[in-house]
Amino acid sequence: MTTTAAASLTATELIAIREDFPLLERTVRGGRPLVYLDSAATSQKPECVTDAEQDFYLRRNAAVHRGAHQLAEEATEAYEQARAAVAGLVGVDAGEIVWTKNATEAINLVAYAMSNATLGRGGEAAAALRLGPGDEIVVTEAEHHANLVPWQELCARTGATLRWLGVTDEGRIDTDNLGVINERTRVVAFAHASNVTGAIAPVTAIVAAAHAVGALVVLDACQSVPHLPVDLRALDVDFAAFSGHKMLGPTGIGVLYGRADLLAAMPPFLTGGSMVEVVTMEATTYAPPPQRFEAGTQMVAQTVGLNAAADYLAELGMSAVAAHEAVLTEHLVRGVAGIDGVRVLGPTDAADRLGVVAFDVAGVHPHDVGQVLDDAGIAIRVGHHCAQPVHRRLGVHASARASVGIYTTHAEIDVFLEQLAGVRSFFGLGGSRG
Repeated sequence: MTTTAAASLTATELIAIREDFPLLERTVRGGRPLVYLDSAATSQKPECVTDAEQDFYLRRNAAVHRGAHQLAEEATEAYEQARAAVAGLVGVDAGEIVWTKNATEAINLVAYAMSNATLGRGGEAAAALRLGPGDEIVVTEAEHHANLVPWQELCARTGATLRWLGVTDEGRIDTDNLGVINERTRVVAFAHASNVTGAIAPVTAIVAAAHAVGALVVLDACQSVPHLPVDLRALDVDFAAFSGHKMLGPTGIGVLYGRADLLAAMPPFLTGGSMVEVVTMEATTYAPPPQRFEAGTQMVAQTVGLNAAADYLAELGMSAVAAHEAVLTEHLVRGVAGIDGVRVLGPTDAADRLGVVAFDVAGVHPHDVGQVLDDAGIAIRVGHHCAQPVHRRLGVHASARASVGIYTTHAEIDVFLEQLAGVRSFFGLGGSRG
């Protein structure tokens, strides 16, 4: 793939990009061309990512930060180079990037560090992270479980109270409700973009409200980093989490960004090898961040693969990625909203939303919708997408969801819309494109 950052992608550039993803060439279900519209669940991987992982195992494989031989030096260099590449993509310093297994672990890391601080671990340096009865944590009704359950558990361990910002009937965060953030609020955790409604959160307003009362901001950036230019420093968040596999990288690698002074104050989450300075039989002192939070043998090949993914996205230019996907989003959301008997769960226009479109087909279970589309070679997600509360708020227990990636074409969305328009009639319920 060779292209340059631009306002959007040309047809030639898109063809070249798709050639980097061999999986997109395969057929499914009796020889039908694959239409992959499940990138919000996991993205496909360009060959440069799989090649980078393979090259590491074949030529540089060693444990990092513990060997004195050349392979160990090369592996450590690759591991730290990946940290710098990912940091550069989101506008922060390499020392503020902590590797985790996934975004869920990254959010749990922050929650458990605060729990440990509450128990007195970390001493006075960690005092600002302590919670107790009377303190409050604020999330939103649009969170997926990974950015909800860890905070519920932290409240259970510390006596703090969980509160939340509601969402509107359109699925956007209700900014009229920002008063929920008050002088008792210690943490505000929310998704940059919903994995159900696709709505982009009003980050500036929420961060301003949180910081006005001294609360820390934790941003779930899983759905934004792969699709938008994201500058975490400019967003002024204190922590952010995102996963490698949604941004063209491997599974098994996640990222926690933490403001340098906060990471330095935080007690560790997991303890053991590789995260220590001095260990005696009586006590242990811990390494500075980010190593303090990277216990045990690390997933080096995955970081190398993620390095390749970050370089790939940077070479494309995130503005070009966003511009291409904005065109797809407009086509997708308007197309789904225009089908009789199909309801979009989320905004029905493309403003301030991503190409993640969950929908309800009247009278048809989402799993049946998914099966009909799968028979046509179209891969979508069905279920509650690990976000039961927002489904409940929008009046359904589950939904079907189509989502785009940098490799998605306009023609693929046409195929999807044509097949979706026939789902209700397939089940004898009638309905056609409105």
